[in-house]
Amino acid sequence: MAVHSERVQTQSPGSGKAAVASTDEIVASGAGRTPKSGRPAGGPRVPARLTPYLLLLPAVAATVLLLGWPLLKTILVSFQNLNKRQLIQHLTEWNGFENYTEQLGSADFWRITGRTVVFTVVNVVLIMVLGTLVGLLLNRLGKKMRLTLSIALILAWAMPVVAATTVFTWLFDQQFGVVNWFLDKLGWHSMLHYNWTSTQYSTFFVIILLIVWGSIPFVAFNMYAGLTTIPKELYEAARMDGAGSFRVFTSVIVPIMKPFFLATTFLEVIWVFKAFTQVYLINKGGPEDLTRTLPVHAFLEGFGAQRFGAGSAIAVLTIVMLATLMAYYFRIILKQEDEL
Repeated sequence: MAVHSERVQTQSPGSGKAAVASTDEIVASGAGRTPKSGRPAGGPRVPARLTPYLLLLPAVAATVLLLGWPLLKTILVSFQNLNKRQLIQHLTEWNGFENYTEQLGSADFWRITGRTVVFTVVNVVLIMVLGTLVGLLLNRLGKKMRLTLSIALILAWAMPVVAATTVFTWLFDQQFGVVNWFLDKLGWHSMLHYNWTSTQYSTFFVIILLIVWGSIPFVAFNMYAGLTTIPKELYEAARMDGAGSFRVFTSVIVPIMKPFFLATTFLEVIWVFKAFTQVYLINKGGPEDLTRTLPVHAFLEGFGAQRFGAGSAIAVLTIVMLATLMAYYFRIILKQEDEL
């Protein structure tokens, strides 16, 4: 296709000579002209360095609106003596740091905190180990078996926490639970009517099993996605050097997947540390408050005993502990970025 430039004659006054110019030159000289400020015509432009912050602004505004105000109210209530009497009479009684000093000086608070830490460590270790093994299995299976396992993992992952807790409550029911029936068929007849929520360790066993079962898919899918990015040449080179499966995992997979392990472990620590629904619905922190964790303790002190100031203080202390973990994690991330 040929492009023709139209020639335009213009008469210069007083010269008697016609100046010939193309329309392309006229358009280029007029339309491409910019203002004196150097800014292209058509309105102001946002500096490129501000674009990421403007894109994050809606999410930040929604977070502040939905989480910032409840958090602020919780902090304010933690400095108040807010019990049933104050609620009925609409009184606001400020008591300073009394709720905090009460909790920090309480042996029960530190006992529950230690229990929560141990509970979190056990869950996270099991989740990371089993999730990593399932991710490695997904990477080794064929297409059909991988699809079948992936569907099963997605179903477990997609089940709401309340529904999953209800299912586990039925499975471990003392009278009609499938687990007791199955163990009885295997020869453990003493387990036929065993009450799984009668002791601390058996109750924690059910809760841990529930949390690990619901958390494995997240780790497994992330692990499998990370494994697909590792070049096969690295595996072949390790095999040629005589490395076995364990050596390949420690020398090839772990160094490359280190950011994945750090990020996933950190997320699992947060999710398990603040787990409330599973612990509360299984046995409400029982028996005899032996399975209370910090989130359940805050709820039972606040809404159960109607000591809302004390419950808010426990909640704020829990947030401070998680914030400390976040600061440590961000320090690790920044250190890794500096090394790159």
